[in-house]
Amino acid sequence: IERHATCWKSACKHELSPIPCKPRYLDCGTLNFADRKSWENTTVVFSRCNPSNKTFFDYGIFANALNQNVLSSEFLEKYFYCLWWGLQNLSSYGQSLSTSTFIGETAFAILIAILGLVLFSHLIGNMQTYLQSITVRLEEWRLKRRDTEEWMRHRQLPQSLRERVRRFVQYKWLATRGVDGESILRALPTDLRRDIQRHLCLDLVRRVPFFSQMDGQLLDAICERLVSSLSTQGTYIVREGDPVTEMLFIIRGKLESSTTNGGRTGFFNSIILRPGDFCGEELLAWALLPKSTLNLPSSTRTVRALEEVEAFALQAEDLKFVANQFRRLHSKKLQHTFRFYSYHWRTWATCFIQAAWRRHKKRMMAKSLSMSESFSLSVDGQTADDETTQEEAEPSFASSTSSQAKQHLGVTILASRFAANTRRGAQKVKKVDMPRLQKPEEPDFSTEPDDD
Repeated sequence: IERHATCWKSACKHELSPIPCKPRYLDCGTLNFADRKSWENTTVVFSRCNPSNKTFFDYGIFANALNQNVLSSEFLEKYFYCLWWGLQNLSSYGQSLSTSTFIGETAFAILIAILGLVLFSHLIGNMQTYLQSITVRLEEWRLKRRDTEEWMRHRQLPQSLRERVRRFVQYKWLATRGVDGESILRALPTDLRRDIQRHLCLDLVRRVPFFSQMDGQLLDAICERLVSSLSTQGTYIVREGDPVTEMLFIIRGKLESSTTNGGRTGFFNSIILRPGDFCGEELLAWALLPKSTLNLPSSTRTVRALEEVEAFALQAEDLKFVANQFRRLHSKKLQHTFRFYSYHWRTWATCFIQAAWRRHKKRMMAKSLSMSESFSLSVDGQTADDETTQEEAEPSFASSTSSQAKQHLGVTILASRFAANTRRGAQKVKKVDMPRLQKPEEPDFSTEPDDD
């Protein structure tokens, strides 16, 4: 509007004929004056100030707004047009602006260019900071992986071990994204750390059937001491005969638990541990002893990861503290729950049932063989009596029946010998002891004598 008024004033000064232009003619208050109406019919001021005519007056960056008749538009049309014009020129730093020599217009274009550069620099700076915050841990992981590769190459590790190390490093990165959660928790106050551990672990701990029988206070104590544990496929958690250092509660993945019962020939048992199961229960019996030794118990099974496994680990000392609270529960239900979900007890029960069934089958076989032998002996005696009677009653047929009697007697003798040999073999097998699996040690969930 200001540039349009400036053009009118400049054209009015230069119009001297046929009717001289006076500045007051440009005022809306003189519309009804007679001399103003006469001047309006002959003036060329308005034609000269047409925005399309750049020979008399250059509107510069405001020409487009005048051509679009923005001045007479509605407020919303005017507002959105100006908003678009501002965003367009700020994003292009005012490069599309064609200014005139008017100082105010040029200064305004310079301001637009500076603001565009500042905003762009600010945007780039924020984006760079954001990208650095995202990639800084990735870069640290890359450096650590490179150092690991150099160390393995320097130590000349075999290719199989290198692949296992790479797989573990990759799985740990995918699971944690390089964040050391333990160090973050250690830096927090005890009360806040306890609440965070409860929020993170309580729902997962309750998935373990053995823990579902415990009260909230005990679950809080367990959650406070659980630590995260990651294992890649093929990793041995513990081997048979090694000391057990932790009790593991599976959250995700599968483990294979097998035993040879101390290396006994011909004995092998294997089960699959899934989410909700636990291993390392030898520690529980050790921790529940009133005066447990310093030596950790030996593992009776070999536990191996069949796939990537995520679990919570409860260390021996922490389990000792928690187990002291278990002994105060005095719950037979918890004892039965432990037996039901313990793979040691399940394996022992399976072997016990199998041994009892085999003993039953042997007794039934011995009984059947004994009955067969008794039946054979009775048949043998009856055949001999029949032959004697036949010889006395019919002496004329002695030569013909004697051959048949000899055949029956031979068959009977062979059957008797076979039954006797079979019975002796059964008695020998009966004397052989079946391989037995030692009964697991049962934790004491009862109350202490000092407790009321």
